[in-house]
Amino acid sequence: MIVGLTGGIASGKSQVSQLFEEFGIEIVDADIVARQVVEPNQPALAKISEHFGKTILLADGSLNRSKLREIVFAQRHQKEWLNALLHPLIRQEMLRQLEQAKGAYKILVAPLLLENKLNQLVDRVLVIDTPIDIQLSRTMARDGVDKQQAQQIVDAQMSRKLKLQAADDVIENNSDLNSLKRKVADLHQFYLDITKSHDS
Repeated sequence: MIVGLTGGIASGKSQVSQLFEEFGIEIVDADIVARQVVEPNQPALAKISEHFGKTILLADGSLNRSKLREIVFAQRHQKEWLNALLHPLIRQEMLRQLEQAKGAYKILVAPLLLENKLNQLVDRVLVIDTPIDIQLSRTMARDGVDKQQAQQIVDAQMSRKLKLQAADDVIENNSDLNSLKRKVADLHQFYLDITKSHDS
């Protein structure tokens, strides 16, 4: 069974996935995969430097992310080109890692699980839900942005309401770490029970 874990910015996705990892559950993280496919010696990086020129690389041959971000931010067609190159590769690599992951169930962590239709790859959708004011204050503290910028980031994401409508399971991350640990432990048990009943 594959569980897709998602949530808005600063909702606590990485904290929750870490807690699942402590139960020995294998995690495939879309953000990490997205970095892996553009590492030096990967075909995608060769295509990117061919397309944008060698200046897109740092001295050590790795991708100059901030420069690439600037280009695709300013030129929509470049962003589309990049997405067309990377999205299938990221998807392929995520599937490969999910296939190799062992255990009763595994988790795919993806901030854009629903937006990028990655929920088609999973059996259950788990949304980490956080009240908007907590999301804003966490984003401001973590990313060093002001309230208006934090609000823009939140507004640019799929609405909380739509995410919750798509969810099979929800963890309310609005309290302390101990209560979060309890919620994860309960859900872990629930997932084990589901996988057991499927196996029998």
